[in-house]
Parts: sequence; structure tokens; C-alpha cells
Amino acid sequence: MAKESAGLLMYRRRAMLEVLLVHPGGPFWARKDEGAWSIPKGEMEPGESMLERAQTEFREETGFGAEGPFHPLPAARQAGGKTVHAFAFAGDCDAATIKSNLFTVEWPPHSGRQQEFPEVDRAAWFDLATARQKINKGQIPLLDALELLLRR
Repeated sequence: MAKESAGLLMYRRRAMLEVLLVHPGGPFWARKDEGAWSIPKGEMEPGESMLERAQTEFREETGFGAEGPFHPLPAARQAGGKTVHAFAFAGDCDAATIKSNLFTVEWPPHSGRQQEFPEVDRAAWFDLATARQKINKGQIPLLDALELLLRR
């Protein structure tokens, strides 16, 4: 069964439209940039509310709360088959001050040592053109849907 995630796409208007993206933490992602960024999101459990999961993940990965109104975006499918459900909302935060929850993994591999890493190691605001280069390719439709939503 394909996995499903729910997340929030925060946007703000400065000189141009900007979106907040997060970079995954941990050693696997440390040297990856283009195509590695994401909206704050996390896996859903069966029967769970998408919006509640999205709000929880946003808080866990950034340390910030999120207030609506929330606008549902069409789901996006990533290359590995995961479906990402997202909600857009207007907001602002200092991306440099995020506080992410931690996860534990054996590192280095086969060493028997467990290390903790932040789930998200940084966040940044990007204009849409830059965001399209940074974000996981499967999530580009979320940026397109946001742009369309805000044109109305």
C-alpha cells in the first residue's frame, strides 16, 4: 500500500511570492540540495485527519504553529509512490530559528552506534522559481497549485 503524507505550504508576499521549504536532516541528506527540499510534512495513519497531521508535522519540523485559513491543494505523487496532501496558508516566520524534533539512526552504518539528528536541519524562504529547483520534483505540482490558487 502506497504511503501518504500531509503537510503545510506556508507562503508570504514580499517583493514577490515566497514559500517556506525545509531541508531534511541526517547524514543521507547532508550534501544534497537541489531536489532535496520539501514542504513540512509527515506520514499519515489510516483514518487520521489530513489537516491535523499537517499541522502537527509543521509544528514538529519547524517549532512554529500554523493558523488558517487553510486551502487544500490537489495531492501530488512523488517518484517513490508516496502521495502528498497539502494545505496552503499565508504566514511568516524567521526560518533561521526553526526547532525540529529529532530521530535516531545507526550511524555510521553497521557501526552499532545510534545517533540523533534533527528531522529538519534548516528552513528557508524561496521565490517560486528557486523553490521549483530546490523542492523534491514530485512536489512541484503543489507550487503550481499554489500559484493558480493565488491568481484567483
